[in-house]
Amino acid sequence: MSRIESISELNALRSSILSGRRDEDVLITLCGGPGCQATNCQEVVSEVKREMRNNGLGENVRLRVTGCHGFCEQGPIMVIDPANIFYGHVNPSDVGEILKRTVIRGELIDRLLYTDPTTNGKVATEAEIPFYRAQTPTLLSQNRQVDPLSIDDYLAIGGYAGFAKVLAEMDPEKVIKEIAASGLRGRGGGGFPTAKKWAACKAAHGEEKYVICNADEGDPGAFMDRGVLEGNPHSVIEGMLIGAYAIGSEQGYIYVRNEYPIAVDHARVAIQQARDHGLLGTDILGSGMDFDIEIARGGGAFVCGESTALMASIEGRVGEPRPKDVHTVEHGLWNKPTTLNNVETWANIPSIIKKGAAWFAGMGTDSSKGTKILALTGRVRNTGLVEVAFGTTIRTVVEEIGGGSRDGKKIKAVQTGGPSGGCLPASMFDLPVDFDILWEKGSMIGSGGLVVMDEKTCMVDVAKYFLNFLQDESCGKCVPCRIGVDRMLEIIADITEGRGRPDQIPLLQELGETVAHTALCGLGKTAPNPALSTLRYFPEEYEAHINEASCPAGVCTALIEYSIDAAMCDGCGACLVSCPQEAIRGEKDQLHTIDRGACNKCGICPTVCTRNAIIVQ
Repeated sequence: MSRIESISELNALRSSILSGRRDEDVLITLCGGPGCQATNCQEVVSEVKREMRNNGLGENVRLRVTGCHGFCEQGPIMVIDPANIFYGHVNPSDVGEILKRTVIRGELIDRLLYTDPTTNGKVATEAEIPFYRAQTPTLLSQNRQVDPLSIDDYLAIGGYAGFAKVLAEMDPEKVIKEIAASGLRGRGGGGFPTAKKWAACKAAHGEEKYVICNADEGDPGAFMDRGVLEGNPHSVIEGMLIGAYAIGSEQGYIYVRNEYPIAVDHARVAIQQARDHGLLGTDILGSGMDFDIEIARGGGAFVCGESTALMASIEGRVGEPRPKDVHTVEHGLWNKPTTLNNVETWANIPSIIKKGAAWFAGMGTDSSKGTKILALTGRVRNTGLVEVAFGTTIRTVVEEIGGGSRDGKKIKAVQTGGPSGGCLPASMFDLPVDFDILWEKGSMIGSGGLVVMDEKTCMVDVAKYFLNFLQDESCGKCVPCRIGVDRMLEIIADITEGRGRPDQIPLLQELGETVAHTALCGLGKTAPNPALSTLRYFPEEYEAHINEASCPAGVCTALIEYSIDAAMCDGCGACLVSCPQEAIRGEKDQLHTIDRGACNKCGICPTVCTRNAIIVQ
């Protein structure tokens, strides 16, 4: 590929790509995102290629392997256009039949269609599936339109047109004003206004400035940034180009954890393609602008998601936060002015420039504009990545998009914002997804994790789980986080193990508030949220653990016992053969019993008993 020397050459290349693409009869899109990778989508891809060759379908049928479509629970996912037919849980053995019946003859294969859990009816097209209907996918929809390893695909959907518009029509001040008018706030956790950060960095003294993409996504269960960086890396690069133009930077970094090898690979390929096309490097598009991007791989420390720790890591130092009384927009990477945004924030920039601030600001609430990608996990039917406009209620996310309870149990709460977020009860599900409103209620948007919990979830145990994680991941630099979180965990461990005392509740509250006010970095300040929010909304569960030595959800093993209901047990033996401790006794078709001395309360027997005969109390 020869270097593109001007905006007119970029536009000519785009026209050439579009005109060279024939209108194929059928487009087969296969999701290659993290969820589908985990269910062996690569084997499906190989089989589709083989069957296409065997059936001579290369002329009129095209295969596109894309990034994440979001509906991970259904992976591997295949969508066949133009009919928009959606097949889930596709196996390599299904491929031959799909090509012969659906691609060649236009027939539907009933067993591969999505079944709506509410109606039990089959759904033929992707557009009809409730999981997608309630979403506003401005970023994830692009994943579906591009092969992440093809810059031509990105150019074909208007890629780098936003950057070209900036070069041709806007000075840096106008770019920042446009981002300010859009209301874009950082998607990495804090929700800081993006334009305000850019303006401060632009105004900072010094010729040498940096832009950084934070792709160090360390929250358990979160993969929003991974989904975007793997699925559409050029959107992130274009966003960084526009940001570099606005603040006057010639060097950028994508800091991505090494545990994301596909994201690292796709970003590396995209950067090289951009360099080869003259979209990175010197005198970009003949504008005189110089800018390049390097990849910095992180070691997987949760604390390196914090901006100052991340910059220390890039510099080759231990990834520890520092006080932010001196802002990184003035003294950041190598003590130079630095603008850091996360993957999702950068990926939003090109569309805001192309479509205008009003388009973006037209979505969301007064204080939270645009859309947010959430990692929906937990006890719901539909799990995966979802993208909703700010203002969408938690109830819509859980019940319409998530499909409600996975197994009919009553939904009790959601935990939002990752390990530093908080838990909100089901009575608050009409709250909108909004930076400020969730913060006021003791939770947060964070990076976008949303875990759904049902009546079999112990909220004290949830607080213990997240405090355990935060204790392990604390860098230990400041006393409030290092000692405070440790003491909080000790108290909650006492409560879940039957040693709790009433006077520990106010002490836990005071400790949490002290850590929140005195910890060095944002991660430390928010570390008490899981404990404080569960104390606030689920005090009765703490009281039951302490005053009654009881875990209402039947989770805390020190406070529960297993037994078998004689009236319900039919002696089928399912629990007996599943028990790894051999703690269950009984003959076939006779009442079974549990040897409590041998039982380690692993929780397997209730999951295999079809008659609900296992009692946990």
